[in-house]
Amino acid sequence: MHDDPTSDHPIPDGATEQPLESVEPRDPGSRGRRYAAQTRRALVLLVALSVLVGIVYPLFITGIGRAFFPHQAAGSLMVENGTLVGSKLIGQPFSDPRYFWSRPSATSPFPYNADASGGSNLGPTNPALLRAISERIATLRATDPGDQAPVPIDLVTASGSGLDPDVSPAAAEYQVARVARSRGISIDTVRALVQKYTRGRQLGFLGEPRVNVLELNLALDALPQ
Repeated sequence: MHDDPTSDHPIPDGATEQPLESVEPRDPGSRGRRYAAQTRRALVLLVALSVLVGIVYPLFITGIGRAFFPHQAAGSLMVENGTLVGSKLIGQPFSDPRYFWSRPSATSPFPYNADASGGSNLGPTNPALLRAISERIATLRATDPGDQAPVPIDLVTASGSGLDPDVSPAAAEYQVARVARSRGISIDTVRALVQKYTRGRQLGFLGEPRVNVLELNLALDALPQ
């Protein structure tokens, strides 16, 4: 070991310190080549992931749905006598006393607009909401003046989606007498249909019992005249 008076570090015996002038400068083009290689890898990864998650995966999931759940995958559409009458997933604005009525909808610019799902966003003390509820109660009372039972809440308030196709069993029961009288059939016949189309909680504990209004009304129309 010997000391170099111009350096703070000792130089091992037999070794020579390489002058700074002899160090070759880094190729300025190598950095550009590295950036180009990284860019190519990023683009390849972008294209591969876009094809995988944007084309292959959706087609795979759609294929499984079509194979094992064809009705649900097609939108749960309801066809009657070769004519499309609606979907089990989207409510419809029934107003004829001969039919069961759906839960109100606050979608814009017309009720049950699937392109604009949403609620009214009116607070519980908002005068506009209270006025709308009062008007809906008055309409229900007018179609069945003899029924003074409390009106189920889901018959006078809109849901958060505005597209609910179901009503509660209580809401369906409230309308049984009106529908039976309007159609000239027995209350027991209408009530039996309500019970037939009442669905329980999913898996026994999810959600609440419900009645699909479109299914129920189609079953009414299918009754022997």
